[in-house]
Amino acid sequence: MMTNLFSTFDPSTSMHYSMNWNSTIMFTILMPYSYWMMSSRFTKIYQMMYNTLHKEFKTLLKKSQGLTLMMTSLFMFILMNNIMGLLPYIFTSSSHLTFSITLSLPLWLSIMLFGWIKKTQHMFAHLIPNGTPPLLMPFMVCIETISNFIRPGSLAVRLTANMIAGHLLMSLLGNNTTNASNIIIIMLIMVQIMLMLFETAVAIIQAYVFSILSTLYSSEVN
Repeated sequence: MMTNLFSTFDPSTSMHYSMNWNSTIMFTILMPYSYWMMSSRFTKIYQMMYNTLHKEFKTLLKKSQGLTLMMTSLFMFILMNNIMGLLPYIFTSSSHLTFSITLSLPLWLSIMLFGWIKKTQHMFAHLIPNGTPPLLMPFMVCIETISNFIRPGSLAVRLTANMIAGHLLMSLLGNNTTNASNIIIIMLIMVQIMLMLFETAVAIIQAYVFSILSTLYSSEVN
């Protein structure tokens, strides 16, 4: 039962190349283009979302404001993949650690390398918070070092676990409709609709959390 349940997240569709991973870049077809004379509603919503995120990331990245473009693009990339995973027969790439760790690890590694090479004293100062007693300084260095190393893993696991949880719940409810009565099927359909709305909110929130935490980690280097 558990093998069949988790097989919905199996990315293999052929022996040589998995076509499911093409859904990761399929959303580029849906992105609004700027060569029209008048903007559509979808383009206006996209621009409004982009401007709001740009203002929010701009307050966090006071010195290096050029990173706001990368963080907003990261948010839109994860958001589109999360939402497309809610559609039937489309592979949810954000429910795999392969997808999330590929985003979090290079981003964290580049920030750490830049900080330790260019601002070494500033990075050493971050290992000991202000007001730490001298007796606790060696322990705080160990704790801060461990917390820095687990950041990419926590970002990746948070995104993957939240996307898997809702899909597993919807799969469990969908598998119980074969031998159920009409009343139970109607109730399950109503629950599925509520879960779809909840999963849509989770898709938006997880994309925001991933991008905002990446922005906070990069702001520590400034």
